[in-house]
Amino acid sequence: METESEPYVRLATLRQLHKVVADLNTARSLADTLQTVADGIVAGLGYELACVNLVRPDGDLVVAAFAGSAAAEALITGRVGSRPSWERRLSMGEAWGELRFIPHTEGWVLIEDDVPQWHTEGPDPRFEDEWHPQDRLYAPMYASGGGRELLGVISVDRPRNGRRPGPWGQEALQMYASQAAIAISNARLRANMQRALVRLEREQQALRASEESFRQAFEYAPSGMAIAEMGGDQHGRLLRTNDALCRLLGRPASAMRRYSFADLVHPEDVGTLLRTSAEGGRAELRLGRRDGTYVWVSLRNSVVADTADGPRFLLTHVEDIEDRKRHELQLAHRASHDALTGLPNSAELRARLSSRLCERPQLPDPAFESLDAAFDSDTDAIFNGDGFDFGPAGTAFDHHVHTVAPGGEVDDGTKGLAVLFCDLDGFKSINDRFGHQTGDAVLVEVARRLTTGVRDNDTVARLGGDEFVVLADGLGAADAADLAVRLRNAIILPIRVGGRGVRVGASFGIGWASCGMSVDEVLQSADQRMYIEKRSRAKVHRRAG
Repeated sequence: METESEPYVRLATLRQLHKVVADLNTARSLADTLQTVADGIVAGLGYELACVNLVRPDGDLVVAAFAGSAAAEALITGRVGSRPSWERRLSMGEAWGELRFIPHTEGWVLIEDDVPQWHTEGPDPRFEDEWHPQDRLYAPMYASGGGRELLGVISVDRPRNGRRPGPWGQEALQMYASQAAIAISNARLRANMQRALVRLEREQQALRASEESFRQAFEYAPSGMAIAEMGGDQHGRLLRTNDALCRLLGRPASAMRRYSFADLVHPEDVGTLLRTSAEGGRAELRLGRRDGTYVWVSLRNSVVADTADGPRFLLTHVEDIEDRKRHELQLAHRASHDALTGLPNSAELRARLSSRLCERPQLPDPAFESLDAAFDSDTDAIFNGDGFDFGPAGTAFDHHVHTVAPGGEVDDGTKGLAVLFCDLDGFKSINDRFGHQTGDAVLVEVARRLTTGVRDNDTVARLGGDEFVVLADGLGAADAADLAVRLRNAIILPIRVGGRGVRVGASFGIGWASCGMSVDEVLQSADQRMYIEKRSRAKVHRRAG
């Protein structure tokens, strides 16, 4: 069972991983790309040392980049390891998906081979999954396509937490190696394209040869390429697209000439496209396929300049990143949702609640009280969108509609963000009597009933154990009380598990979120009301008995 802090760690790791992956394609040269790959391992994946071994034209691998230790970098950078020695390493040890882990108990036979390597000193492991100083972990990088051409190998050492990476860490390293391979391939492709463009500008006497070189690089590029007009009435119209881009979008080249990227982009990504500069601009957005679906791509622009007339055409490199985006979404969902019920977990609940709350500024001068009240009722009418700030950093509330709470138990017409704290009654006895498998099935069914009983824009989250929280916006006091009754009535119905019917009760406490409160204060208020309700019901039950 994961600890409460692990979702926060995963979210932080995912954000850092997303950043270093995005940085891979910002380097302008192959050398910069290789160093960015090595630096990204140290900066984003939790290792102290990283080495990028690149395959040379003769098949051997050279140490092309190193990060984490200046001494080790000076010792091995530029040294070469033979291809047979590397193939031996990649066939040994344990296969972790595409990764290869060679424990120190096997790796001692590699100490004398010709692969450049460094040794770290340290004590022997004290527990099973602790990292040994002579453990080796390799992440091969393969070119895209079915040939599985080896581009290089990333080797890592010294995990900062001192442990061998678990499934989460293995998956992150494998995904990073895949994206690094794409970045290296793209860097080589950009270098070839830039050389071709330079030849087009400088070698007027060899124009035909330069055009043919460009045509081949364009037509046979493994990823999408497009040339568009710049300026004039037809600005942005696609003049030429290669076969890879046509296949990616499911559209023939003749049809592509009727469009610009602005015609093909997803409506939500139009702003991203417009903000992308022509010279060296890069963006991640969705393009429409012929069948009506959308695919995530990375666009990178370059200007093809005419020495006499200035910029004339826009050369755009289009890389399919659908798998990476889908994988990121899956990782984000796993980090922010409960594994058993699929509901948002405690971290996600707190994030959603926090986004609705602000630290209301204090207005000590009575002359401002009417202004504050008017601001709460109609911000735009007072400030006309110009923004306003009454206090220090963190207290600005321009364009923010304050979250307010009803005044009391009686419905006064105020609509607010209700926080319903739900605790199951009798759940422990189900676990004790029928086992945790039955208990898990009950939690899953309760989660389903809660989700079914609320509106689409409401949030149902599992706080932990048998505790759930519902966030329902736009409710009055009577609405919230009615919702609690309906949800309780749905939960107490028998639940069929393994041919038997079991029952659980439910106690609800209704709290209200209000700007000026912290997330903990909001949840604690709803929890206390739930506890009061539970004690009150217990007293009534004893009197009835």
